[in-house]
Amino acid sequence: MQVIVRDNNVDQALKVLKKKMQREGMYREMKKGRSFEKPSEKKAREKAEAVRRWRKLQRKKEMTEE
Repeated sequence: MQVIVRDNNVDQALKVLKKKMQREGMYREMKKGRSFEKPSEKKAREKAEAVRRWRKLQRKKEMTEE
């Protein structure tokens, strides 16, 4: 991952880097690796993520139909 620092504006470059990392899910992966996740917690998390993706897809379909 690469971020360009323009006009010595490190704060702006850091902000861009954080946004890119969040979009790619790197923060979630780092947090996940910190401690052990019980299989039941993993299953619940994955199910919640699937529901979130499904709802997002439904919203997109609804917007395109109108």
